Amino acid sequence: MAQYSRLEVASVMRETGMVPLFYHPDVELGKKVLKACYDGGARLMEFTARGDFAFEVFSDLNKYVLKELPGMIMGVGSVTDGAAASMFVQMGANFIVTPTLREDIALVCNRRKVLWSPGCGSLTEINRAEELGCEIVKLFPGSTYGPDFVKAIRGPQPWTSIMPTGGVSTEESNLKAWFDAGVTCVGMGSKLISKSVLVNEDYTGLEKSVKETLALIKKLRS
Repeated sequence: MAQYSRLEVASVMRETGMVPLFYHPDVELGKKVLKACYDGGARLMEFTARGDFAFEVFSDLNKYVLKELPGMIMGVGSVTDGAAASMFVQMGANFIVTPTLREDIALVCNRRKVLWSPGCGSLTEINRAEELGCEIVKLFPGSTYGPDFVKAIRGPQPWTSIMPTGGVSTEESNLKAWFDAGVTCVGMGSKLISKSVLVNEDYTGLEKSVKETLALIKKLRS
């Protein structure tokens, strides 16, 4: 079961401002990525469950985190239905991220007080997600909507917490635009954990990038 309540997870998302996203079928490689992100200061990781046997890979990685990386909060993304959400929650997922707004997933997660962040692309979807108890809405794909969309939403709805995923990079100008628009945190995948990092096994470089990005976000929000 989840080790952190949805309010605890939301608090860490707000505090750190970044959720790294990652998937790879190799468990040992995944452990090294997790350790590098952890040593760089990240305390959240969204395992994007897109491949075959993703349940098994996540289970092994979460056991590693619980044993070796205290305070690291593991969640699962790319979850497409309530049955899958229930399975990952049973394996200890602390938050569930979805590409679309799925009410069956809301029911599963709310029953266990697990944070869920649905992918939304309109004010109507955002409002429905909040009516279903969503703490932080995922704006997806972020590259399609951009910071101006966030600013427009938060004008009449300053209570709405938004996490864009897709279209977010480690560049200062990119992050500044998003945080100036009022996002709560950002989801960052290949722009942070790049293919070259994995191919070259540059975990020291990844740790440095995570540390620098978190420091930049802190500076931009101060």
